[in-house]
Amino acid sequence: MAFKYLVSACLALVFAASLLARPASAEPITIVGFGDSLMAGYDLASGEGFTDRLQAALRADGHDVTVDYAGVSGDTTSGGLSRLDWSIPDGTGLVILELGANDMLRGLSPDIVEKNLDAMMARLKERNISVVLVGMLAAPNLGEAYRQAFDGIYPRLAAKYDAPLYPFFLDGVAGDPALQLSDGMHPNAKGIDRMVKGILQTVEKALAALPGNS
Repeated sequence: MAFKYLVSACLALVFAASLLARPASAEPITIVGFGDSLMAGYDLASGEGFTDRLQAALRADGHDVTVDYAGVSGDTTSGGLSRLDWSIPDGTGLVILELGANDMLRGLSPDIVEKNLDAMMARLKERNISVVLVGMLAAPNLGEAYRQAFDGIYPRLAAKYDAPLYPFFLDGVAGDPALQLSDGMHPNAKGIDRMVKGILQTVEKALAALPGNS
């Protein structure tokens, strides 16, 4: 009888040890889309915004991710900098940083834009949060000097922080009425799908480079 109890106790210990040896279920990687109205899904129905469609595309490709949005319509880089710390929660794995369009449309100095974006990327680096930097291009009516100064911001910062760069968020959408809302500035649902298709590979490479994924 004592031997039977001893065997049962040993089996229980082996079972408990096997449970402890199993790796804990990994939590989904949290991605935060941090930007302006282009990130916030301006004038689109629920589920049609950029972060929703990106999440669907990533999951369809087998990535265990949650894509949250922290987009504020009309936001500038100054506004983004002021809300960065409380908008990006601890535990975030990747931030898609998309700001600067509203600064440009208001004709704000490219030096200010670069300074603010630089500060945001520095803070995220300090918190060990990876970044995909999303670029914007200056409108032609602002002049060649402004265009050169503004357009050069994003490649410089991407190189400085060794961050992936998606050069133009509206690539393939800007100038195409079929992919835009009636305001001629914001993407419609089809435009969002085009943006997601364009950036998807860049985001997937960034995910693969995260600690523990490479």
